[in-house]
Amino acid sequence: MNPLPTTERVRAIDWLRGIAVLFMIQCHALVLLRPDLRQSGTTKFLLKMDGLVAPAFLFSAGFALALLLVRSAPSGKHGERLGRNFRRALQVLGVATLVNWMWFPLFREPRWLVRMDILHCVGLSLLIVLPIAAALASRPRVLQGVALALALVTFFLSPLGEAARGPWAYLLNKTTGAVFPLLPWLGFTWLGAYAGAVAGERGRAGLVRALLFLIGLGLVGSLAAEPLRDLYPPHKFFVTNPSNAAERWLWVCIVLLGLVGLEWRTASSAPPSRVRRFVETFGTSSMSAYFFHEALLYFRIFGFSFEKVWGNQSGWARYALLTGVLICLTYGLCLALDRVRNAVRQGVRLLLENLPGSVGEKFARPR
Repeated sequence: MNPLPTTERVRAIDWLRGIAVLFMIQCHALVLLRPDLRQSGTTKFLLKMDGLVAPAFLFSAGFALALLLVRSAPSGKHGERLGRNFRRALQVLGVATLVNWMWFPLFREPRWLVRMDILHCVGLSLLIVLPIAAALASRPRVLQGVALALALVTFFLSPLGEAARGPWAYLLNKTTGAVFPLLPWLGFTWLGAYAGAVAGERGRAGLVRALLFLIGLGLVGSLAAEPLRDLYPPHKFFVTNPSNAAERWLWVCIVLLGLVGLEWRTASSAPPSRVRRFVETFGTSSMSAYFFHEALLYFRIFGFSFEKVWGNQSGWARYALLTGVLICLTYGLCLALDRVRNAVRQGVRLLLENLPGSVGEKFARPR
């Protein structure tokens, strides 16, 4: 496996995100099932699989951030990339607030603004990782060591974070209704930053070695469940224990390793298949997919939503059909939004090109 060119996109990460989006939609669509079916063994198995979705998103976010910063450091585009990552984190938090508005009466009860769901966790995690990754991007090996150490420290401290109260509880644990507090979920973003820094410095071969290392580390952590359970005061083992986190990142890294191998075997010059385009669309538009499927599932438009019409009353066959329809509608909306964005960008570029003299040349220059 040869190192990746410094400008080549790591498609495996897009595929990981795309697969995570599909599992996320399937997981949220479980509200359509009858209550008795939600207690079945099949549902429990699906929920166990769905437990890898959030780690995959957070790992991918940290990976992309560190990869792009490390790659941009030698080219002199470090400041530009830093600004883009900062704006991206703010966009994630903006969409997170919009989703909370769909669910909760934010104007009557402003406390829901700070309810930590997955997008809040991703956005805040990026803002926490960004300054350290930016400062160390020109020294990727130092960044790798720091990111890995901070990931392990985050997981190690997570059970103790359950005792936090007051304002810190909104960020660190579930006592205030947070779905994805920073502990332990921030740790997956640091692990992604570690892997992204390795890939940025040493390419695909380095990424494979980093994933093998994380798989080995995750295996050791998952096998140490009993000692790690006894190390802490009573806590929610399947939420905050480091052994549980280790098992999650173990499987995420196994899947990503397989996708890296698939990417290596797929000729980059070959036209992508329909399946690949389908998955990549979700991978590159994961935030849009999150918003659109949540809106279709829960937000009532003229009294209609999937949950309103079919919630708590579907058998497995109807659930599978409705989930497929939900995925297809989300896919179509993501494509439509991409086309609108491209049209707006093209229109702005044409407008700037027609500005007089050096002003138009400055702003129309490709970035």
